[in-house]
Amino acid sequence: MPVLVASDLDRTLIYSSAALALTMPDARAPRLLCVEVHESRPLSYLTETAAQLLTDLGDAAVFVPTTTRTRKQYQRINLPGPQPAFAICANGGHLLVDGVTDHDWHARVLARLAEECAPLAEVQEHLTRAADPVWLRKQRVAEDLFAYLVVERELLPEDWVKELAAWAEGRGWTVSLQGRKLYAVPRPLTKSAAVREVARRTGAELTLAAGDSLLDADLLLAADRGWRPGHGELADTGWLAPGISALPERGVLAGERILREFLKATRTAAP
Repeated sequence: MPVLVASDLDRTLIYSSAALALTMPDARAPRLLCVEVHESRPLSYLTETAAQLLTDLGDAAVFVPTTTRTRKQYQRINLPGPQPAFAICANGGHLLVDGVTDHDWHARVLARLAEECAPLAEVQEHLTRAADPVWLRKQRVAEDLFAYLVVERELLPEDWVKELAAWAEGRGWTVSLQGRKLYAVPRPLTKSAAVREVARRTGAELTLAAGDSLLDADLLLAADRGWRPGHGELADTGWLAPGISALPERGVLAGERILREFLKATRTAAP
């Protein structure tokens, strides 16, 4: 039976220049490979060692990129290794099969959201009314599924985030602050549900996962084994659960370590 490896991307496997955390002397910094270009500028990286590990992993397991990014944002990424047969975008709202949206899956997601949580328009209206132009830079809707704000993190009041989270919880939504982006996501919109669907289709009996943010918690809990890096929302709050390993590495070296753990666990599971 194949091993399924479902991993978050940003700040888990790939890193912007601001998130690399290259704290070692310059002469000892790892060689980097750019895997995303946006508006003609390099945007995201992993180490060259991580690139080889990811290539090896793609040959040994069913690797499933699992991201909150929209489909358009995901398709900017050029990961090394075999092209994944499955990818999960929009926090589980879209399941891509050979790069194409599975419309049946998307319809099932929309039906569940309509039944279980407040509509997106209500959340958008609240964000527009409550956000302060002093720290708000952009307000966006992703795939008509969830909303996010781009903020000046240093100016964003912590109490405001807590108040928004409490307001959203009563309406079936979750709030997650990741870098300069503050997400408001319907609680039923989960990476774990989409990963379970891929496991069903592939017959995988072992699922491995990694992620750094609150939106990855359900993914990690659904896996047989999981890893979180030493940075991000989960690390900041000390989040842990059975079967989850908290790694000490931060930044791009955490991505390399996660891939080593994926590959080791995959090879151990091989008959």
